[in-house]
Amino acid sequence: MAQITAWQMTAAEAPFKKVTYEAPGLQPHEALIKIAGCGVCHTDLSFWHYGVPTRHELPLTLGHEISGTVLEGPQDWVGKNVIVPAVLPCGECELCKNGRSNICQKQLMPGNDFHGGFAGHVVVPAKYLAEIPETALTEHSPAELSVIADAVSTPYQVIQKSNIREGDFAVIIGVGGVGIYAVQIAQVFGAKVLAIDISREKLDQLQSFESVKTLNSSGMGVKEIKAETKAICKDFSASPFGWKIYEMSGTKAGQELAFALLGIAATLSIVGFTMDKLEVRLSNLMAFDAQIIGTWGCKPELYPQVIDLVAKGKIKIKPYIETFPMSRINDIFEQTLNHKLIRRSVLIPDFD
Repeated sequence: MAQITAWQMTAAEAPFKKVTYEAPGLQPHEALIKIAGCGVCHTDLSFWHYGVPTRHELPLTLGHEISGTVLEGPQDWVGKNVIVPAVLPCGECELCKNGRSNICQKQLMPGNDFHGGFAGHVVVPAKYLAEIPETALTEHSPAELSVIADAVSTPYQVIQKSNIREGDFAVIIGVGGVGIYAVQIAQVFGAKVLAIDISREKLDQLQSFESVKTLNSSGMGVKEIKAETKAICKDFSASPFGWKIYEMSGTKAGQELAFALLGIAATLSIVGFTMDKLEVRLSNLMAFDAQIIGTWGCKPELYPQVIDLVAKGKIKIKPYIETFPMSRINDIFEQTLNHKLIRRSVLIPDFD
């Protein structure tokens, strides 16, 4: 059994500490994975900086966007490159059997329920591992594909869940590490996409995307943004009804704007997370016959669909990530917290 070297969180806002320990003995249903890369997610920041408690007591190795190679475990998995789903359900409960496995109440999440991916190795349940085919490795390394575990699969699930149809007008608020993939996925489903952000640099990443319009909302009031959004919808020759709105920013301002854009027969999907509370008029849902849906992670059964889209080049990952040695974890977390990094960070183990 391998030794595991990891960067662990010992207390909120404390620096991550490097530790080494013996990997626990594998249970028959588990796999030992050599980590290729692990993405840095806003959820990790929430645990580390914003006071959101982990379900496993500290110290804990964070990180739930994991890719790697199976070293030990069920024989049919050994040697394969895999993505570890960020949500690992039980597969047996009422929710799992009713197609809601992503919100299974017995689920396990790396870096929350057990030691996660900011390490050289990780031990995980093998049942829902997602194999990375060779076709997905022609343009990306296994490490780069780690963000599929959350940043790509989560918007895929919610966009599918929103019943988006070809020709729909899709408004994506926040095009950071998750929203940038939501834009691409909405296009895959045939939507006409408007991306809204307060960062010119983030919006500039979308210049090469066909049938995507952008709106820099920095300094604009809600009424002005609504007017511009309606004008863009008209330019698209899209319907003024049934908008699909996706809140990806995880900010109070973003969520307030998303609700303000809610109109007749619209669907608002909440993906971003914030501890802030909003004051909204829920009667708008009644008046507009609209709906709001949430989402949590992604069902493991959807991962092959996402990986296939990446392998076919319909979802681009490489331009929107940046890799760093895992030994820079404290620096990268500080830079992420202070919004100094435009692309999503992937940490690659560099242990001796």
